[in-house]
Amino acid sequence: MSNNPQIRFCPVGIQATGVRQERDSMGTIDVPADKYWGAQTQRSLVHFSIGTEHMPLPLYHAYGIVKKAAALVNAAEGRMPQWKADLIATVADEVTAGKLDAHFPLFVWQTGSGTQTNMNVNEVIANRAIQLVGGKIGSKTPVHPNDDVNMGQSSNDSFPTAMHVVTLLEIENRLLPSVEKLIEALRQKAEQWMDVVKIGRTHLQDAVPLTVGQEWSGWVQMLEDALCGLRKDRKALFELAAGGTAVGTGLNAPAGFSKAIAARIAELTKQPFVTAPNKFAALSGLDAMARTSAGLRGLAVPLLKIANDMRWLASGPRCGLGELHLPENEPGSSIMPGKVNPTQCEAMVMIATQVLGNDNTIAFAASQGQLDLNVMRPVILANCLASIRILADGCHNFRIFSVEGTQLNEKQLKQNVGGSVMLVTALAPVIGYDKAAEIAHIAMEHDLSLKDAALKSGYVDAATFDKVVNPLDMVGEGIAGA
Repeated sequence: MSNNPQIRFCPVGIQATGVRQERDSMGTIDVPADKYWGAQTQRSLVHFSIGTEHMPLPLYHAYGIVKKAAALVNAAEGRMPQWKADLIATVADEVTAGKLDAHFPLFVWQTGSGTQTNMNVNEVIANRAIQLVGGKIGSKTPVHPNDDVNMGQSSNDSFPTAMHVVTLLEIENRLLPSVEKLIEALRQKAEQWMDVVKIGRTHLQDAVPLTVGQEWSGWVQMLEDALCGLRKDRKALFELAAGGTAVGTGLNAPAGFSKAIAARIAELTKQPFVTAPNKFAALSGLDAMARTSAGLRGLAVPLLKIANDMRWLASGPRCGLGELHLPENEPGSSIMPGKVNPTQCEAMVMIATQVLGNDNTIAFAASQGQLDLNVMRPVILANCLASIRILADGCHNFRIFSVEGTQLNEKQLKQNVGGSVMLVTALAPVIGYDKAAEIAHIAMEHDLSLKDAALKSGYVDAATFDKVVNPLDMVGEGIAGA
């Protein structure tokens, strides 16, 4: 093979059957002949075939960005021939595009540093690169998984770097747009119903009036506040561990490598990544991931509240609160004909509950950074990406199949307002709290309307009652145009 081999067109895949032998520092091991991975990946499959949870594919896609950035930096600074860097970059682009997904088989439950996943990436890129220049797969020539693909790196700094990249990109590209669209759908409903009066409820008991729009505007604000918190929390992900190598000292990484690779990753992703100012913190702790997870938890909390409120308000259709009509998407019972359930709300409640659990796992795992390395990285990453994915998908479905199609039961709303005893609150400033409370008890004990109870008490006349007890005057700010 020449010193400057040319990349040739070669479809992804290896047309071979059986096994081939690959070698690492522990000797040789049989590897499936149709896979690009090598010895260290195969050893992980043997020793860590635990459960069904595989390392998330988006992590590998982000790892492709990290490996491409490293190769380009190494070439630019003269440590790697340009042709080799271009070759690695070409394959790294295939990794990022998902074309090599079938060659990343490892489980979450593996070495806590992520070393086996890093080596899985290194081996796949090396063998695919070798294939592209007509070499022998498994020969480590002319591209070596450690010496070339991993040049200037350690699993201890490349894995947390990939963690930050993928987590940020998943938040930016998947989660934020989904939540923003849900907020906008809720806002439109709030504006549409801002002048529709309803009875409020505190302690699950009747309270003074507000409008439907005011109630929904509260949900909007809760989500906006949570989204603001998440945006703030995820900024810690901009700091990258790359360049710290094994323990944070940067051994085997040349001077300036950390800043150069961070700048290249920023260029490739169009995100403001920078090198972490202290690599010892970046390797031994995972506080940025914990803070980001806290931001996801902060989003789950109002989503759970909103979903629960909607299914309470839609309870019925005849024996519940019945204020909302939710879209009827599918039959709700295998035994009760015609029953339809608030399934999108239920799904969102389960999603939020899972995110809260994921955050507990992440918080505890992030606290386990013993000495110079945190070795809980795979479980932190898997849980964080799972939270992002289900929140994003859940917000999308909740918006499309529930919020946007929700309608009001205005007949029930008017009936509730007309029958509420708590409108008596407006009389308290006029006749005093004790007399107003007496009127409320008269209404309840004798099953009277509030007006009839007030007139029966003798404390107010009809004209005063009609002037003071006006639900529309009780809702304060929030009416359209106010």
